[in-house]
Amino acid sequence: MKTITIPNTSLKISKICLGTMTFGEQNSEIEAHQQLDYAVSSGINFIDTAEMYPIAAREATLGSTERYIGSWLKNRGKRDDLIIATKIAGPNRGMEYIRQPLDFSSKSIREAVELSLKNLQTDYIDLYQMHWPERVMNMFGQRGLTKIDTNWQENFAEVLTAYEALIQEGKIRYIGVSNEAPWAVMKFISESEKHNLPRIATIQNPYSLLNRLFEVGLAEVCLRERVGLLAYSPLGFGILSGKHLAEIQPNSRIGLFPQFTRYTSENSTRATRLYQELAFDNDLTLTEMALAFVQHQSFVTSTIVGATSLEQLKENIDSHNIVLSEAILKEINVIQEMIPNPAP
Repeated sequence: MKTITIPNTSLKISKICLGTMTFGEQNSEIEAHQQLDYAVSSGINFIDTAEMYPIAAREATLGSTERYIGSWLKNRGKRDDLIIATKIAGPNRGMEYIRQPLDFSSKSIREAVELSLKNLQTDYIDLYQMHWPERVMNMFGQRGLTKIDTNWQENFAEVLTAYEALIQEGKIRYIGVSNEAPWAVMKFISESEKHNLPRIATIQNPYSLLNRLFEVGLAEVCLRERVGLLAYSPLGFGILSGKHLAEIQPNSRIGLFPQFTRYTSENSTRATRLYQELAFDNDLTLTEMALAFVQHQSFVTSTIVGATSLEQLKENIDSHNIVLSEAILKEINVIQEMIPNPAP
């Protein structure tokens, strides 16, 4: 497994990250432990989770994902050879059962970190991320921005100050953002430089054949400012495996949770068919081509893969050995020009 150091940190991570949002909903604790064992045996040392997981979020299962990872860590008896990342949930998502107020105040950040440490049964978190912004903005399938959230007040320095205290206490090591836009990434960087506060190291945003919006604005920010992209949903909730082209599979994430419509538009289906034909013409599975495309990008630090079975996980992990030819990359761009970013 190839490894890379996250820019401006000492964290050496695998180029493939194990995403865990299925643990506690689609996967039992035993299955979660099996996935973790297999991933680590395959060379993965980077595990990503969140306080609100599993998906779909609901009060009855809140925190199960972190707790399953925690019980695995306890049984394994080793921690320092792993990089564990988790996230604090932000407001505006209707999850009043997490904590109130659901914001990024110093009190909320500390409360969330302490609970994640307890759930994960660890003394420290390697990478702590803000799952989505406090302000209302276009994300999770929304296109464009026509007005700004005037109710939200800028608090970048205050947030970074709260993280500095936790870093000094040894409870977290580095910080990152998720589902963010170029403006806020630059504001976080400028505030950290202005006040000598912790610098964001990573951004976790969607990136796939169906959603390449990261290339506009954020890619340049990350390359110039040395912020690493942790690309999530590289298979678009399984759409880019091709398994849903005939019909939505009933036991899949999209089948079980039909509210997730980000990747199920008519244009997404049309684009997926074209990508599948291209993959087959080059003796690749669609999964292999889709993951290899993401891993090819210079601004991608690690690709987050998730699965509900060991068979799926094996195919996802094995993709790190695949290198796409310039001819295939050119054909991918032809399809992108025909049907640009159908799943924002």
